[in-house]
Amino acid sequence: MSCQKIVAIASSTGGPKALQAVIPRLPGDLNVPVVIVQHMPAGFTASLAERLDCLSRLTVEEAAEGTVLENNHVYIAKGGKHLTVKPKGKEMVLEFLDEPVREGVKPCANYLFESLANSSYEEIVCVVMTGMGADGAEGIANLKKSKRVTVITQDELSCAVYGMPKSVVKAGLSDITASLDKLADVIVKTV
Repeated sequence: MSCQKIVAIASSTGGPKALQAVIPRLPGDLNVPVVIVQHMPAGFTASLAERLDCLSRLTVEEAAEGTVLENNHVYIAKGGKHLTVKPKGKEMVLEFLDEPVREGVKPCANYLFESLANSSYEEIVCVVMTGMGADGAEGIANLKKSKRVTVITQDELSCAVYGMPKSVVKAGLSDITASLDKLADVIVKTV
């Protein structure tokens, strides 16, 4: 059985606050898994997941090695480890990579996006939100070579730092740009 869709989100500077404006607005019956790479040091992602879980209709948890991806669940990458999605039998599971930092960060969203190229998801919705640097652009470019991908970027005005979305837009990879308060609606429509 092939999985239908997945939402993969990348955020950095200003991300925790931005995620708080998006994840709680997603419906409890979104019917896709959501995987988030938020640049944060080890030890901080668990409390972010707990906070978002309290505010959301979806189940939000910190990613754990070997977790089977389920619809209506949100998985936040652990600080200090790269997160990837790997096929295991008929299921898709989360796996950590202990590779060096990339784009100056760990976790790096490029690893997540690139790992989805080998997944059984037919359609991937990539969301790139506020953050410094260019994490996400290279991963999306590589992913688009082999999958149907819709890329949503947060607009400059609502970003704390317009770095990551800008690099995706500049590379010509963005399909939809939306302000922070519209992102949840756009994700729901796209899914």
